[in-house]
Amino acid sequence: MDVAMVLLAGLVAIILHVIVMKILRRIARSTAGEHDQVIIRLAARPLRWIMIAVALAFIRDALHLSDKLNAIWAQAAGLIVPLLVGWLAIVIVRALAKIVEIESDMSVADNLRARRRRTRSAILTRIAILTIGFVTICVMLLSIPSVRSVGVTLMASAGLAALAVGAAAQPALKNLIAGIQMAFTEPIRLDDVVIIDGEWGKIEAIHLTYVVVAIWDERRLVVPVSKFLDESFQNWTRKTSSLLGSAFFYLDPTADISRLRTKYEEIVKSNSRWDGRGFVMQVTDTKPEAIEVRVLATAKDAPTAFDLRCDIREAMLAFIRDEMPEALPRNRTRLEPGRSIEEERGTRQARRNGHSERSGLGDVSDMGEDDPGDPQDADA
Repeated sequence: MDVAMVLLAGLVAIILHVIVMKILRRIARSTAGEHDQVIIRLAARPLRWIMIAVALAFIRDALHLSDKLNAIWAQAAGLIVPLLVGWLAIVIVRALAKIVEIESDMSVADNLRARRRRTRSAILTRIAILTIGFVTICVMLLSIPSVRSVGVTLMASAGLAALAVGAAAQPALKNLIAGIQMAFTEPIRLDDVVIIDGEWGKIEAIHLTYVVVAIWDERRLVVPVSKFLDESFQNWTRKTSSLLGSAFFYLDPTADISRLRTKYEEIVKSNSRWDGRGFVMQVTDTKPEAIEVRVLATAKDAPTAFDLRCDIREAMLAFIRDEMPEALPRNRTRLEPGRSIEEERGTRQARRNGHSERSGLGDVSDMGEDDPGDPQDADA
């Protein structure tokens, strides 16, 4: 009889759950957005078991249980009820995080606000799940009388135990606290372009104790969270994803810069990767043998800026090669009147020989003729 009542209560709870879920789904479909549907879809399973537990709690007094079975029932309820409540709380937290993810579209051009919301939501969601799980386990353990008595006994030594655990788990606690701090200070966000440890990549995932950076060649760099707070790194998208790309050319001092600037303007304006904000060409350094010409152009994000820089280099080099070969760097030699090229070369060679003898190196130009070379080369 008792078994039949338990089965009947469970069946009624399941039927009631199905009816309630259908009503809620119909109401959710009639509302704008996907928020209600996400919560109902994720909360359906824990709600089913909670309704079964509530139904069993209602019929408990009607069951003819012995003292031993009553104790087992009470102990099972002390373990199952906190577990179900914690499960439902974790599901609700994940549903809220899913709603934030739906509302924060990172595919748009200016996705700074979306990345900020997703980053904060991801970190706070993990913190909330960890806290709920910890509290749930504590409540479940406290429902066991023997564990409760041991816990009260250990309260006096809790301070020393906390010190010992803190000293042993210092690196893990450091990264955990850094992860909580990162949720509010936001030195990095999801999809940020960073350079760390000499590697260029995007922030792919932020966990409580580590960050996953997707490197440009599809590798993954796993970095402790504390590294982003203790050490310096480059964040290319801290305020905006737009960047200023640069390229350098080393040309002959007699190069016609105005002609190059005209061609550069034509190249940039015809490139679809340029975002239209600005471009410039400048001579940034001069040396006896060449001048340094820097070109700048803006792009909407880091990958586009990289491709734009490559396009500019290729187009400018092709133009210099085909239309302005005189702009390429050249070495110049000044000949004194009345001296031939052979005499000038002999003078230079004598100067080199004198310098080599003073330095004790000998004439390096004769090494290929007299030096037998490396024994391995001879064997080869």
